[in-house]
Amino acid sequence: MNRRLKTSLLAGGLVVVLTAAGGAAWALDRFVVPHVEVEDVAAYEAAQGGASSTSAASSSGEETAATLTDTTYTSEDASIAITTHTTGSGDDTVTFYAADITLSDATALRSAFADNQFGENVTALVSETAEANGAVFAVNGDYYGFRDSGIVIRNGVAYRDVPAREGLVFYEDGTAAVYDETQTSAAELLADGAWNTVSFGPAVVVDGAPVAGIDDVEVDTNFGNHSIQGEQPRTAIGIIDDNRIVIVVVDGRATGYSRGVTMTELADIMVSLGATTAYNLDGGGSSEMWFDGEVVNQPSNGGERETSDILYIAG
Repeated sequence: MNRRLKTSLLAGGLVVVLTAAGGAAWALDRFVVPHVEVEDVAAYEAAQGGASSTSAASSSGEETAATLTDTTYTSEDASIAITTHTTGSGDDTVTFYAADITLSDATALRSAFADNQFGENVTALVSETAEANGAVFAVNGDYYGFRDSGIVIRNGVAYRDVPAREGLVFYEDGTAAVYDETQTSAAELLADGAWNTVSFGPAVVVDGAPVAGIDDVEVDTNFGNHSIQGEQPRTAIGIIDDNRIVIVVVDGRATGYSRGVTMTELADIMVSLGATTAYNLDGGGSSEMWFDGEVVNQPSNGGERETSDILYIAG
């Protein structure tokens, strides 16, 4: 089994004890073997009128003036400022990284799939996907490829319409909202101007306040990767205002450096940074922030984990 298949098997904290040949074959097919549904995402999005057909400089190849430092980036499309935060001491230390992002156009926040393919169990390192798409900044997404449900709209194009949970939608007008997937459809969201959706969760901040009961939430009730409880590495995205977002990556599982945080602690961090709405993305070993060719944080499994998707800003 190659490196990528091994990584996929372990992604999301999945631990499988296989006791029968039938069970082994099922688990390998469901959680390891790639099932590609769209072979060339860039071409598909261009044909559907998504990101690849826009006139943005990052997709047309035109150069725009930009200023880059170790922790900031400013261009016509977006401004990014990354800050490092440490609280507590000893075993109670928490370290997290926050990217405050202002967009000139909401469509500057894009999504990209591993290997330019859409489907289950298709994975690549965050850095690989970021570099392949000309990103200057990227974080892990919702790891849509681990599951076969959820509404997946990326760069203005619908890829999956299997409502299952609480999602987050970003609209082309710069607004965003938490929504119940089971009460709508991909087609309705697109008609309302949806640009990107993420399907993981839960929402941790609504109307400027932490959501009650989030420490007891399970993402899914299906086999594998259902629990997000306890002190864990985390990735979250928050909305401060129209066209202004904050993305946080919390490191964890590293005594004396960063223990990770609970969901409620994550909500408190997002509120402290000005988020009025915030949503939990895939975490654990997947949590990663990447900027200008470098991994900013310290992923908990000692290096990058392959994931199915990223959110990014093109350079």
